[in-house]
Amino acid sequence: MSLRDKIDELKKPFGKGEKLEKWAPAINALDTFLYVPNHTTKKGAHIRDGVDLKRTMITVVLALLPALIYGMYNTGYQHFSQISGSDLSFLSCFMYGLWKVLPMVVVSYGVGLAIEFAFAIYRGHEVNEGYLVTGLLIPLIMPVDIPLWMVAISVVFAVIIGKEAFGGTGMNILNPALTARAFAFFAYPTYMSGTKVWVSEATNIDAISGETILGKLAGGKEVAYSTMDMFSGAIPGSIGETSTLWILVGALILIITGVGSWRIMAGGLIGAIGMGLIFNAVSANDLMAFPWYNHLVVGGFAFGLVFMATDPVSAAQTTKGKWIYGILVGMFCLLIRIFNPAYPEGVMMAILLMNVFAPTIDHYVIEGSVKKRKKRLAAKLKTT
Repeated sequence: MSLRDKIDELKKPFGKGEKLEKWAPAINALDTFLYVPNHTTKKGAHIRDGVDLKRTMITVVLALLPALIYGMYNTGYQHFSQISGSDLSFLSCFMYGLWKVLPMVVVSYGVGLAIEFAFAIYRGHEVNEGYLVTGLLIPLIMPVDIPLWMVAISVVFAVIIGKEAFGGTGMNILNPALTARAFAFFAYPTYMSGTKVWVSEATNIDAISGETILGKLAGGKEVAYSTMDMFSGAIPGSIGETSTLWILVGALILIITGVGSWRIMAGGLIGAIGMGLIFNAVSANDLMAFPWYNHLVVGGFAFGLVFMATDPVSAAQTTKGKWIYGILVGMFCLLIRIFNPAYPEGVMMAILLMNVFAPTIDHYVIEGSVKKRKKRLAAKLKTT
């Protein structure tokens, strides 16, 4: 008996009118995870295509894997590099990072999917695949030593308040992963900021310093890392956000497959470079004097721009709106970094702020397009 036959046999008690019908979304989720759904639209306009939500989400997960793998390695490297006599081989560093990061991923997926299944059963609809990406994003934007119970509570808040309260996948106005980080940042600030949270075991070993580059600049301290160190990712920071190199690999996957908007990414770069050049010309403090190109490769800017600003649900939808949205994300990221010493990161707040204004941007873009068409029509009627 094939796997397909076994699943069909397993699904029989969950069919319509059967005693386990209420729990059908749970078993159907397993089916659609392994196989393409066998149903099609019956009415209304539709396009027959091989791309569905599941394939889109899996593509994003694949694009995240390079940053995840490097993040695991860097977790071990940052820990061992500050302890004299430690083994700095790739395998040693990666295994340490795997031991630290994997439990966070398991907790994120376990708690998040449990809530998704519960809401699907309660509401009587199928389980959506949207959390496949969110479940991996949340651990990647957290400090490595954050307690697992804090990760779990942040996930609960993000899924229930940030997503299900608005109707579930496709209805949320804020990016769920950033909602989880924002909740953790304001609820547990000592675990999400400071000089000891970005390198594993920094709080337990006096010799280890875990301050980020932006944190040092905000505190008026000297930065010893080169631009290449910042670009490659061999620096302290959130698990998946340090390596711009591997984030760019993920960006290429998203752009080539058409899953991520290159317009938003390009707009974000334009906005950040423009603000960076302006502040470099002023150079009133260390953050303003920090070269504009270094701003692009430190903190969560690259990761946020590629994987969260491009979220098709919470981002702008129109072509012109995507450019405006991306440019404003880049501009606000640097504005927040430089003018808020208490939070020298910026990208989380910038994206969440623009998530709120994305519908407004699209509204005025569409209104502007309608007015232009009316003017062209009026001019054409006059000439005829």
